[in-house]
Amino acid sequence: MNIPRSCGVLLHPLSLGGPWLCGTLGEEARAFVDFCAKAGIGWWQVLPLGPTAYGDSPYQSPSAFAGNPYLIDPQPLVECGLLTPEELESYRKNSSAKAAEAIDYARLFVMNTELMDRAWLRFKANRQLQADFGLFCTAHAGWLDDYALFAAIKETEHHHAWNEWPHELRFRERRALSRFAQEHTDSVGRIKFSQFLFFSQWRALREYAHAQGLKIIGDIPIFAAYDSADVWAHPELFRLDGEGRPTHVAGVPPDYFTATGQLWGNPLYSWSVHKKQGYAWWIERVRHSLHLVDALRIDHFRGFEAYWAVPAGEPTAEHGRWEKGPGYSLFNALKEALGELPIIAEDLGFITPEVTELRDSLGFPGMRILQFAFEPEGDNQDYPHNYPRHCIAYTGTHDNDTAMGWLSHAAGPAKRRACAYMRTKGKTFSWDLIRTAWASPAMLAVAPMQDFLGLGSEARMNFPGRQDGYWTWRMRENTPSPGIARRLRRLTETYFRLSGV
Repeated sequence: MNIPRSCGVLLHPLSLGGPWLCGTLGEEARAFVDFCAKAGIGWWQVLPLGPTAYGDSPYQSPSAFAGNPYLIDPQPLVECGLLTPEELESYRKNSSAKAAEAIDYARLFVMNTELMDRAWLRFKANRQLQADFGLFCTAHAGWLDDYALFAAIKETEHHHAWNEWPHELRFRERRALSRFAQEHTDSVGRIKFSQFLFFSQWRALREYAHAQGLKIIGDIPIFAAYDSADVWAHPELFRLDGEGRPTHVAGVPPDYFTATGQLWGNPLYSWSVHKKQGYAWWIERVRHSLHLVDALRIDHFRGFEAYWAVPAGEPTAEHGRWEKGPGYSLFNALKEALGELPIIAEDLGFITPEVTELRDSLGFPGMRILQFAFEPEGDNQDYPHNYPRHCIAYTGTHDNDTAMGWLSHAAGPAKRRACAYMRTKGKTFSWDLIRTAWASPAMLAVAPMQDFLGLGSEARMNFPGRQDGYWTWRMRENTPSPGIARRLRRLTETYFRLSGV
């Protein structure tokens, strides 16, 4: 994958400002696209777009294919008669500054469900609106039928994980599933309806972005969540025991972020079964994702060469072992089915020569994180003077502290190295970091929106290995300002990263 010299911004749509309980794909998203166009930004990078569940992480979604209904803009539903203006009042965020900058997922879950219920009731009574819905359901039946059934069962089972459901539903006995579907046609239909709305609005937003010269980088986790429609519907693709429980789970050994490693808990793939099936599930997953975005960042790319397998039940990720992944076999199958793959390899962490060889042989650019350059005492690959052209440079990612937060918490020697390297006293550190990334040889330079806004640790998106208190940050309404767009455009022009140039 080759990208003309350009720049990008990392911002999940849920973090957009606006009047609703979270960012949506509506007016605030189009305003952000307009900002990117004025600033000369060519790429908008998002996090995984799937529904969120317990823990609120987009990397632990109940579906590898579905879209997040929280992102649905409710305003068009008023305009087509599916909601009333009065019904939208409960969906507006609180006016306090604190509430404006944090997503209340508990409230969002309740209010979004109520809104979708009301819209669905009116939608069913309007036959003129249903033709496109029927076509959508047919086109996406390969994943939508299983996901809608899975989500409907979860509702009736008080949102318990699928391994706690009654035996006949847990193990997908045909008669039991058929009976459930017949008795809950309304719930199943409503869930499909919310997916129809999401994909319709996402398609319109992407077309708007393309018209403004902006492309979108998506993100897919390497692993599927255990409590997902994917594992429930395809247990043979995962390493589960006779009761449907994982025998081993995913994670990484002790690293930069955590002394005991990161225990993600996702079930590992049964790669031999995937290979026998011609990697059909993976082909459909990547094909589906590339219908939504222009390029894909694959999280934890090193797991395709070798992954860290932790026996189920271990309290930490310390006592695992490296096991071989599918390597070239998977990507050859993907290329044969889909052609050249616009993939960015998230190659952070413990990277071996074998991982590097796999990445380079496939032609995927890797990532360089500028924050990481200053922690070690010596020279390293994260210093910009060591960047190859064929890489993506980041000031930080969703897993890092913000630039200003890093400066506040870094050890003294690391701060001094950073300030010396960039010839700064630290007052404008986030913009100094952006400028350094933009000046680097990397073909694409990306910064999180928090760094453009100069925010501190209060705006951190995630802290790997910590379960609570993250994924909630969002921008204030009416940000970013035109002044930031002008400042960024000057920087983008200076370092020849202007979109379309």
